[in-house]
Amino acid sequence: ISYGSSFGRFTGKMFRIGHLGDINDAMMLGGLAATEMALALANIPHKKGGVDAAMAYLADAMKPAEAAAA
Repeated sequence: ISYGSSFGRFTGKMFRIGHLGDINDAMMLGGLAATEMALALANIPHKKGGVDAAMAYLADAMKPAEAAAA
């Protein structure tokens, strides 16, 4: 996982999270969890629950198409 600053109109408002090479779902969730924890430890205001939302999205995306249509 690699962090980078934003640019243009987002400078100072957001940051970017990227990956360096191959990444799987578990690695991505770990990076999101580390990011959420770092923001909390640094007392940076943020919306909590991003990791839970990502897990729910990934779990839903992994369901077979037939189960989703039922």
